[in-house]
Amino acid sequence: MLEPIGAERWPYELALKYGIRDALTCSVGQRWLVAYWSRQVLTNLLTQPLRLLLIAAAGFAAQRLEQVIGEDSRQSASRPPITPRELAVLRLVSLGSRTSEVAKLLDLGEETVRSHLKKVQAKLGVRNRAHAVAEAVRQQLIP
Repeated sequence: MLEPIGAERWPYELALKYGIRDALTCSVGQRWLVAYWSRQVLTNLLTQPLRLLLIAAAGFAAQRLEQVIGEDSRQSASRPPITPRELAVLRLVSLGSRTSEVAKLLDLGEETVRSHLKKVQAKLGVRNRAHAVAEAVRQQLIP
């Protein structure tokens, strides 16, 4: 399964959600290219040398993608960048999670989640969380 991810912890939370305990992740700019395999595939079908080769190939692919993509065009130089944690909060809000649910999923306090949302709203120049989600989707910050 390949899925673009906009936060440093999100790949691990996504893996846990689907019961995946062994994964390979490679960052691309401020985004993530994430490839997951089940432990059975990684341990039973792939030998250690083949697994190392796969990890090296994924690293090379990530470097090549960074060269092709260049600097993340979604981030404007005129505003501060949205942090991976802020993106994680925004992504969960975009999926319909309440503040308390986001706090529980990310192991944060509710006030911390509200703080992240307020910072994102300021960075995106919007007034509320719904507008923040819409603007983040428009700017392709979250899927």
